[in-house]
Amino acid sequence: MPAAIPTPSSLLNAYALRLRPGQDLRQELTAFVKANHFRAGVVLTCVGSLTEVALRLANQDGATTYRGHFEIVSLVGTLSTAGSHLHLAVADSTGRTLGGHLLDGCRIYTTAELVLAKLPALEFGRETDPAFGYQELTVRPAAPATPFKKS
Repeated sequence: MPAAIPTPSSLLNAYALRLRPGQDLRQELTAFVKANHFRAGVVLTCVGSLTEVALRLANQDGATTYRGHFEIVSLVGTLSTAGSHLHLAVADSTGRTLGGHLLDGCRIYTTAELVLAKLPALEFGRETDPAFGYQELTVRPAAPATPFKKS
């Protein structure tokens, strides 16, 4: 098996936020990433609860929706204004766990407490992988910020 391709590294800036009842988990994350100009970031942790869960399950094309009371047991993934890739796992009142790709439609029940990290020295992108045809992660050093010029 070939060795992993070395990628650039970055220090991180951490952000903590709390989402409130009724908010959409994915939509709020997307808005936060856009508002804070995340070119590369990750979810460090997330705990909370949902009343609606929308997931794209493994090898399925469409959304599967669940209604009830669910604990968020894990939210992981990469964040970028160029496209995020997030997986959510939730548990119901019996402890049964469901997981898949996070989609719009996950409604907060009581709270969602998140800690996110921005990686300012990196830039994430998405490019089609010819082996499978999916849009997969690309990692590059971030381009330096362009200073504003006075006219």
